[in-house]
Amino acid sequence: MTTRLHYWQGAFIDDAEAAERLTTLPDLVARTLAEPLSTETVLLACDTVSRALHQPHGDLHARLLAHLTDPDGAAPTDPEEAAATLAEIADALARPALERKLRRELGGPRPERLTRPDARETTYEAWAPVGLLVHIAPGNAAAVASLSVVEGLLAGNVNVLKTSSGDTALAPHLLAELAAADPTGALARRIVALRFPSSRQDLMRLMCAPADAVAVWGGEDAVQGAAALVPPGCRLVEWGHKISFAYLTRDARTDRTALTELAADVCRAEQQACSSPQVVYLDAEPDDDTTTAATTRDELFAFAEEFAAVLAEVSAKTPGPNGDPDGADAAAGADLARAAERAEVTTTELVARAEQHLGLTKVIAADDGSWRVFADTRPALTASPLHRTVWIKPLPRRDVVATLRPMRRYLQTAAVAGTPADVAQISRTLLTAGVQRITPLGSMLDGYHGEPHDGVYALQRYSRRVSVRAPHAAFATTPCLDELIAPAAPPAAPTGPLMDKAAAQAQLATLAPEHAQLYFRSGGTTGAPALSVFTCDDYDTQMRASAHGLLAAGFDPAHDRAANLFYCGDMYGSFISFFSILERLGATQIPMAAGPDHEAIAQALVTYRVDTVFGMPSYLWQLFHTQGERLRAYGGIRKVFYGGEHFTGEQRRILTETFGVQVIRSAAYGSTDLGPLGYQCSHAQGTEHHVLTDLHTLEILDPQEDRPVPAGQPGRLVFTTRTRAGQRLERYQIGDLGRAVAGVCPCGSHTPRIELLGRYGEVFRMGTYHFNYRRFTQVAEEHLGYRGELQLVLSNEAGREHLTVRLDAHYAPDPAAARAALLTHVPELGSAAGPEALLTLAVETAPTLAFERTPTSGKLRTVIDRRTPTS
Repeated sequence: MTTRLHYWQGAFIDDAEAAERLTTLPDLVARTLAEPLSTETVLLACDTVSRALHQPHGDLHARLLAHLTDPDGAAPTDPEEAAATLAEIADALARPALERKLRRELGGPRPERLTRPDARETTYEAWAPVGLLVHIAPGNAAAVASLSVVEGLLAGNVNVLKTSSGDTALAPHLLAELAAADPTGALARRIVALRFPSSRQDLMRLMCAPADAVAVWGGEDAVQGAAALVPPGCRLVEWGHKISFAYLTRDARTDRTALTELAADVCRAEQQACSSPQVVYLDAEPDDDTTTAATTRDELFAFAEEFAAVLAEVSAKTPGPNGDPDGADAAAGADLARAAERAEVTTTELVARAEQHLGLTKVIAADDGSWRVFADTRPALTASPLHRTVWIKPLPRRDVVATLRPMRRYLQTAAVAGTPADVAQISRTLLTAGVQRITPLGSMLDGYHGEPHDGVYALQRYSRRVSVRAPHAAFATTPCLDELIAPAAPPAAPTGPLMDKAAAQAQLATLAPEHAQLYFRSGGTTGAPALSVFTCDDYDTQMRASAHGLLAAGFDPAHDRAANLFYCGDMYGSFISFFSILERLGATQIPMAAGPDHEAIAQALVTYRVDTVFGMPSYLWQLFHTQGERLRAYGGIRKVFYGGEHFTGEQRRILTETFGVQVIRSAAYGSTDLGPLGYQCSHAQGTEHHVLTDLHTLEILDPQEDRPVPAGQPGRLVFTTRTRAGQRLERYQIGDLGRAVAGVCPCGSHTPRIELLGRYGEVFRMGTYHFNYRRFTQVAEEHLGYRGELQLVLSNEAGREHLTVRLDAHYAPDPAAARAALLTHVPELGSAAGPEALLTLAVETAPTLAFERTPTSGKLRTVIDRRTPTS
């Protein structure tokens, strides 16, 4: 039966077919790269696999564990070690870990998008794939091969992985599972995983010849072998063998706990990891001029005896390979390679024992050969033969750079133990000598998500930084060039139950502390204020997306002088958010916040030459209304960006004709729960907004049933947010009504558009009829020429319902005329208040400052329902 060892774009194939397909690799790469890969596709698939692997009794975990521990395989792994490897992979593939990696290494979760790093200029930059990325994986780290391919996918590359025929089958099968988790098939088209020995130079040449970058793990021979095969101009990414060590001050060397942690680092992974300690350096700084070499040697040998005792205890509690505590002996004879390793251990020990007679060394070894300590009076860095074998050497801190710098290309990790001041000073010295990373004792093999490897970020080595310069006049309102390109297939529609505000609030009780860093509270316009919690990274991603939307709306950070007049305090987020947005745009801003002293605010606008204001329409309308004379005389306000509410057509006309405002647009469409949801472009009409698809997926569902509405029909807006590390808001009913706007926007953006049609709370039932608040404002504007605010108050008494329409006294017509117009042009109202008298209608006028508003946000309460339930 033919063995199918190789995975090729979604299918397992045999040796003959793999060799044949390698000849077509250049054409395959060209076709695949023509279809850009969204980072979101990679994140979704990785997170799906991560969640499955975190279930130790699940099918996926069982399948991959079987590949690692297969007794008939080339290199079966101990079951406990195999489970730990899968746990490591599961953690590395989790979406929060990968997003953190993307932020650290490539600046954000969507690095492939051509955006403006300086919003004041129309220069666009992005990270692009190098093209074909070949990975030549090591044989001593089961997780490395597949995770390197994941890094290549995050960078958008076509990836060809080469593992040894002696490795386990974990990598190709894990990558196959990853590809299967992507319904679009995009990942499968970018993954090839081959298993053959490096001696197959014919296959190696076919694999490397079309490569744009080759990542190779191993010693100098492996790196040189790969270098000989790569074409001119191909980027060679070396992840070569490294040497790591510990450095102990005088205080630390007597700390039993510290020595136990160091011994654990020696025993973990049999020192096979590059970050495993091979040498322990003692800070042999003399106390005074009387210290002799003999004294230093005696201290060195005494410490070696002490550490050997600790190592013996830890080694006995730490099983070697296959559960055998005699790790070195068990390795001998397993195969030729392991026999060679055993021979190296023996040879090194014999040489060290011979040098004992010269007073240069001291050898302390376990009777069963399970561990060895070699004390050596010479400070030069010496590689260990591994398998729980460690050198102990003196190295005064004043000699660190001179001693270690000649070996800088091989240095990786140093564990430093001492006082905080010692750690700071010695760390800086070791970094100068060439060390790449400093850790505490006991965690040399541990890392953190987003940590650089061997002094570089892998994603940057697997990517190219590209730029596009565009003429400012034509692209001033284009925040991202990708929005001018028709997107690939849209993401799959979300599934699962719908969420409401109560379900979102219930989630907060289960959030881990690291996911609850920023707390915001809603303004309470439509009910009791609700709490929302974000991570700092969540918040940053959302603010940057909103900043891009503000550019599209016509804000010019290079020239506009902005006053932030949103409300602040009580954990309300509007002022803070727009402060952050303007900060990320590098804009000039005067962060005043909304306040009751309209005269002082207006004076500040004049004093600081403000030409752009941000705020709630109701507050800005009050400001322009009460300070009309001063602001008309100033005449400098050119742009108004609002949020939370909408200006009526008449209000827009007054701002334009009376105050000289040229641009009146929504600053953002959003909510406290979900953050920014959409933005207006320079061509948006009325309440139209583009959806921030970088952050959310939108569904429009029937107002009564949980099914999509026909194209262009109004419905409930339901959002699924994809960029929240902790709180998962999936299919969240935000409480807004809207409809999709068909076609490509005149601005050129292909992002979907919606027209907002109001809140659920603006639709109320009274006198057996349904009414919409917006119908009242429309009639008042069109038939009464009304330009002020309008508020509805619902009440009941004596078995009858009452509707009071409150108008701004400054702009209101005669109340009787207003009542007549409403009865005539709102047919349901005319019927309900007619002869049957199902409700009574009253129109009253009041100063604008008397209108009821929410205390936190300052928003106008459009519909106030004071009805009491009737029995």
